Amino acid sequence: MSHTVVGRQRRTPKKRKKQADTPGLTKEAIVDAALKLIDTADLESFSMRNLAKELGVYPTAIYWHIPSRNAVIAEVITQVLCDIVPTDEPDWKLWLKKLFRNYRQAIRAHPNVAPLIGVQLVSNASVDLNMIESILETLSKAGITDADLPATYNAVIAAMVGYTTQEFAMVPKEEAEDWANSMQTIVGSVDGGQFPLLARNIDAFSNKAFILRWQNGAESPLDPGFETFIDAVVLGLEARLAR
Repeated sequence: MSHTVVGRQRRTPKKRKKQADTPGLTKEAIVDAALKLIDTADLESFSMRNLAKELGVYPTAIYWHIPSRNAVIAEVITQVLCDIVPTDEPDWKLWLKKLFRNYRQAIRAHPNVAPLIGVQLVSNASVDLNMIESILETLSKAGITDADLPATYNAVIAAMVGYTTQEFAMVPKEEAEDWANSMQTIVGSVDGGQFPLLARNIDAFSNKAFILRWQNGAESPLDPGFETFIDAVVLGLEARLAR
């Protein structure tokens, strides 16, 4: 007895081509696109979906090259900081100052990356062993013993990252104009009787000092404070060595 199949027969689905074959998609292209998004968009809205849209591919295509969002962020940080280690500088004090300046200059070019490094441990995935070894070599040549290397290294990293993270802290995205106006009103109405030193120097502090500003370092850099800061760090290390 024969049976007639009524209606459309179900076709065996064709296997999709691997997303790794997406023409032109490379790890380098993904990192470049991710950095572009972080530079131009709200950092909190950065996602693999938005990155895929920027690249014109499905999100799964990215995972063939970089396994996760955290891994993408680590690659972005690696790219931003790839050239900060000083070369051909025998004086350890000048070497450290160059390191701090190079780091700040790299972040100044990509200020939205600052909070990724300063406040998220995911940045640890972007381990630059060359930078770590170079810092340790410099500190060792300065006279830091192996026993003191970990603590001194931590102090150097905190100094390198800390000021710059604060300087390039993200400004509010929502109601930004109202917030800026509010800050200017607060700064402009300091009571000279209650706060005489601040009132006398308010023009020098207005939008040029931590807490008393409404723009970050991308718009209003804090150069004098930075130089004072790195001088203090290096002099502090030198004083500890003298003891």
